[in-house]
Amino acid sequence: MTWDFVESVPTADESANFGAAFEWVAKVIEKQASSITTPGQTFQGDAENLPLQAASCDILFIDPPYYDAVPYSDLANFFFVWLKPIVEPLGYSLKISEAGGLSPTDQECIWHSGQLVNGHPKDRSFFETKVAKVFDKCRDLIRDDGICGVVFAHKTTEGWEALISGLITAGLVIHSSWPIATERSSRTNAQGTASLATSVHLVCRPRSDNTRIGDWGDVLHELPERVGEWMVRLECEGIRGADLVFACIGPALEIFSRYQRVETPDGREVPLADYLEKVWEVVGRAALHQVLGTAEAQARNGGAGALEEDARLTALFLWTIRATAGNGTGETVAEDDDEEEADDPDGAEESGSPKPKGFTLIYDIARRFAQPLGIHLDAWKGRIIDIDKGVVRLLPVRDRARQLFGEGGAAGLADRIERAPNAARQLELFPGAAGRSAEQPPGSRRRFVAASAQAVVTEATTLDRVHTAMLLQSSGRTNALRALLAAEQERGPDFVRLSNALSALYPQGADEKRLLDAMLLALPQ
Repeated sequence: MTWDFVESVPTADESANFGAAFEWVAKVIEKQASSITTPGQTFQGDAENLPLQAASCDILFIDPPYYDAVPYSDLANFFFVWLKPIVEPLGYSLKISEAGGLSPTDQECIWHSGQLVNGHPKDRSFFETKVAKVFDKCRDLIRDDGICGVVFAHKTTEGWEALISGLITAGLVIHSSWPIATERSSRTNAQGTASLATSVHLVCRPRSDNTRIGDWGDVLHELPERVGEWMVRLECEGIRGADLVFACIGPALEIFSRYQRVETPDGREVPLADYLEKVWEVVGRAALHQVLGTAEAQARNGGAGALEEDARLTALFLWTIRATAGNGTGETVAEDDDEEEADDPDGAEESGSPKPKGFTLIYDIARRFAQPLGIHLDAWKGRIIDIDKGVVRLLPVRDRARQLFGEGGAAGLADRIERAPNAARQLELFPGAAGRSAEQPPGSRRRFVAASAQAVVTEATTLDRVHTAMLLQSSGRTNALRALLAAEQERGPDFVRLSNALSALYPQGADEKRLLDAMLLALPQ
């Protein structure tokens, strides 16, 4: 964490100052005071040992810690050493831990491998056990007709799985999940990252003690329809991308959590992780059906009529990064870079560039989508994506120019097409690719091998040809572009189908969208 600035300036006269913040709170209190008829009570305590009677709550609302995202006590200790000598002379005492004289950490419910409890690190097991105990207490406090509301906004699936596991273990049924736009896009940790735009509010009810055992086949049969209904509803309400995915988890989990447990026909209990993998697969297939058509929804490892794996991965990637406002969450390409890039249509990058350009996703989210659909991320590393430090980056089209065309760039390919129009039909890319197999004679069709995969990939997929047309558009080689587009229309509908889909997925103002739209206008009528 880098300390750079505070969001409110205490001494300023502008809107973001201490006085204005104080007034905002006062106005809320004045506005709500007339509707408050019963005094409330507040106290600080351990959520695992709340001093309330059983079945005493109509509504119990929890905003739990975010797994491994925030080291709360470490942050508290930063201020603790300054706060303690200030408040103690005024007669206040601060609760401290016996070890180290700082804020207490043993009961803190987070995953923090640097903290030890009874000699053991706070790992995933610690978090899940602690969460399960808290929700078990909640289950005891809620009336049979009451509800438990749980807020969560963690963007990795491990955090979600740990939280949901605790809920189900405690005997709570997850009925629905509602994404609420609580996060400011201008906040510091949302700038240039794939942060969620919403907090997902799970609505849970106590599960009856006499619930039956669920059948795995029945659960899987009901899942696609349930997820599909919610995806349509949430899309209509403006929820998109990763926010939509996490919002679908609640309705999907209602099917699973309503049972005491779920078993296969041979009596094996189905773990939550297996079910969540199916949830991600169903959401991924529904997304592909939405943006690419029925063939992609049915495809696994390349089915009849389906586009190639790289096209499906790109479409899923772009669909997932769409935020509530319709913009990509992780694009690092600035609008004022476009003029500089136009001078270098072949995609040469300047040395010392502070940040790689492109859209980004947390690796865990990208993997959860790709794996159940038979898409292998490592096979496309260095070709259409880059993977570094837990982040997957979709390579900008301009960055693929040398990879596709070699040193000659788009101009060299355009020259070949204009000299021999048939070259557009037999598009040969990846010149001099290092992946040419030993059995491949020098004059044969070249192939490309991804950096971390052994399988040989044919040189020109539909996505490669779309990117080629976009780069020809960027370089201004109109004749070569028209020849290529005419050849693609003769080849079949896949080129236009993918181009239109990607144009709809790229955010407004993105360089790729401008190139796609201009290229589509050049299609022969």
